[in-house]
Amino acid sequence: MKDTQIAKLIQAEKARQKKVINLIASENFVSKDVLEALGSEFTNKYAEGYPKKRYYGGNEVVDKVELLCIERALKLFDLDPALWHVNVQALSGSPANFAVYTALIPQGGKIMGMSLSDGGHLTHGHKASATGKFWHQVSYGVDEKTEVIDYNAIKKIALENKPEIIVAGFTAYPRTVDFKKFRDIADSIGALLMVDMSHTAGLIAGKAYPSPFPYADIVTTTVHKTLRGPRSAIIFVRNQKTKDGKDMGALIDKAVFPGLQGGPHVNQIAAVAVALKEAKAPAFKTYVKQVIKNAKVLAEELKKRGWKIISGGTDSHLVLVDVWMDGNGISGTEASDRLEKAGIIVNKNTIPGEKRTAFDPSGIRLGTAAETTRGKKEKDFKKIAEKIDSILRKK
Repeated sequence: MKDTQIAKLIQAEKARQKKVINLIASENFVSKDVLEALGSEFTNKYAEGYPKKRYYGGNEVVDKVELLCIERALKLFDLDPALWHVNVQALSGSPANFAVYTALIPQGGKIMGMSLSDGGHLTHGHKASATGKFWHQVSYGVDEKTEVIDYNAIKKIALENKPEIIVAGFTAYPRTVDFKKFRDIADSIGALLMVDMSHTAGLIAGKAYPSPFPYADIVTTTVHKTLRGPRSAIIFVRNQKTKDGKDMGALIDKAVFPGLQGGPHVNQIAAVAVALKEAKAPAFKTYVKQVIKNAKVLAEELKKRGWKIISGGTDSHLVLVDVWMDGNGISGTEASDRLEKAGIIVNKNTIPGEKRTAFDPSGIRLGTAAETTRGKKEKDFKKIAEKIDSILRKK
């Protein structure tokens, strides 16, 4: 690279990534093939529109890439193309979710999503997000004692508020989700059911976590977490009509383009296609099973050492730890800072019943996907838990 400043920074980031233990639950390490596709000549192409319906010429190869990506997305999750429509143009998870609401929910309508402190995401209607400015959030949380979802409580909230859409998706909820119960709740009020599976998509693809597809109307996901792909997003929507007879897939396509963005990042779509093929390989199933095994060990080892694990454990790649423990521990910010100085990268995170602030919360969020990609197994995570405990308990 002729730009020596950027070249040095790339090398510095490579070195940083190599020397740390990465426990960021929303990060992973992509393959060389994914990186190669992401940096390919597709970067040079502008492709406003959709396959066979472009506003620019010279897209015959681009069309093949996008159609292949869609085909692989359907195959990975065992979906019938006659029943599901797929959009692979959304640039990331937040705009993907925004596109769904823009397409299907009237401005000022109600989005029912998990509260941020209990494990929900900003784009599920939180006031700090644009989704909370254009729509009204009806929030639900977890049970105060068990710290797991209480479906009866959610049904009660839904019946009282009658939202247009219920979002079953989370950024810091470690347990499995009963999507059938969410479906039943949505049906009881005539609402759409959207599942944001961004965190668990890889686990679902590898058959290690329940699939939302038999129950959801819309499924959104990022690709860069447990799916081990580039930063991007996919929107799956059933081939069905809205209450006023409009095609939901067509509405979402129009919301993505021209509604919210211009030409798609074709290099990104190519990289997504590569990642989807990798996730279909038998080795990926072994990988995601190991991810969950490692998370369970990490949770148990920290629990043995006296740290409070939210919900008592995990069924996924994610472990949420209360490090504040009613003032008997340290804040999430201090914990994150201490660990980073020691070469362990985590993120501070709110916990259910949060009494502090999002800027300096009570918890930290840990994930095992990235280090499992590097080949770590249970014995390694026992050592990581021991190291975390030692660092956090230093006076």
